[in-house]
Amino acid sequence: MKGIHVTSEIKPLKRVLLHRPGRELLNLTPDTLEELLFDDIPFLRVAQEEHDAFAKILRDNGTEVTYIEDLMTEVLEQHPELTDKFITQWLIEAGIHTEKWQKVLKDYLLDNFKGKDLVLKTIEGITLKEMGEKYAKFTLEDMLSEPDHLIVDPMPNFYFQRDPFASVGDGVFIHKMRFPTRCRETIYSDYIFRYHEDFAGYVKNYYGRENSANIEGGDVLNITAETLAIGISQRTSADAIERAARNLFADPDCKIRTVLAFQIPVSRAFMHLDTVFTQIDEDKFTIHPAIIGPLVVYELTPGDKEGEIKTQRLDTTLEKVLAKYIGHDVELIPCGGDDLIAAAREQWNDGSNTLCIAPGKIVVYQRNDVTNELLRKKGLDVLEMPSAELSRGRGGPRCMSMPLVRED
Repeated sequence: MKGIHVTSEIKPLKRVLLHRPGRELLNLTPDTLEELLFDDIPFLRVAQEEHDAFAKILRDNGTEVTYIEDLMTEVLEQHPELTDKFITQWLIEAGIHTEKWQKVLKDYLLDNFKGKDLVLKTIEGITLKEMGEKYAKFTLEDMLSEPDHLIVDPMPNFYFQRDPFASVGDGVFIHKMRFPTRCRETIYSDYIFRYHEDFAGYVKNYYGRENSANIEGGDVLNITAETLAIGISQRTSADAIERAARNLFADPDCKIRTVLAFQIPVSRAFMHLDTVFTQIDEDKFTIHPAIIGPLVVYELTPGDKEGEIKTQRLDTTLEKVLAKYIGHDVELIPCGGDDLIAAAREQWNDGSNTLCIAPGKIVVYQRNDVTNELLRKKGLDVLEMPSAELSRGRGGPRCMSMPLVRED
């Protein structure tokens, strides 16, 4: 399949992008958790088993599973001249600015890792000890550093493939991530859409990673082919939404003519719109009950002049807003039902973060049994995946997946 085609959150999922958690999780320590945006350290072997179970559910239901590490490896195989450029960019964005260290680290990587192993190593991070005497210990600072000092930080959030970019119609947003530890993640998607034979020339870029305003994919929901929802959240700014909307409206081939900006509370628990709100069927959405009161929705549409945007606050209920753009009444199903303790607990473990793979068929975390039972009673086909370790990263099945192709 060539290119991107995603105009819905619920239509049959034909191709999806994942990253299987790797050794980057082994470079998490209690001292680096806050900086690297983790609350706990997942057990890698079990996290991989859970992720493999997730991928199997998708394959068993007719979805082609593609791994970003494989696509990036293929980019470097198809264009070997890009390897040096990629490594140099990756090092600079990792904070390696001295020419001497850039050369040493580049030599270390290219001497010791090839193909997919090289790509995985860039995700894993690099310690001083592993480089050995040939590549390190040649300055006073190096001699004073502990052997396990991380010269280049890992990217443990990389298994949340929803965030670095977003599939929007036949194009993409490539994002400017909110926190420095995640900014390098978008290098890979940028190279893939520029150079991979499945995407180069087929995909329009409606937002580039060079922008200063922050936006992340967990805040981007394709409501219909004509309507896009974006959360104003801890990690996505109003400025980014306006820029993205202006770019969409400027393309005469783009069908999107309405962007709904959902303002949600700014907190770790509500980091993205999809942690509190996702579509699961033609007329059904999951929602965390705590956001219904504070939630405010703004409508952005093309202005009368080129480049202008009309913005208005929609002072009505969320159900009426959604019904207007979907074309029929909708039902909001609260995470945890009417039990506020269960709602808070299960939302923390991504009870609202469902991945819809066909209308009414959703992948969920097994641990959210109160919400899952409620969804079954509402007629949903609930596919449970194990989640004891993956959930420690604060992201659910939707967070871990980026649809590349959905049927119309």
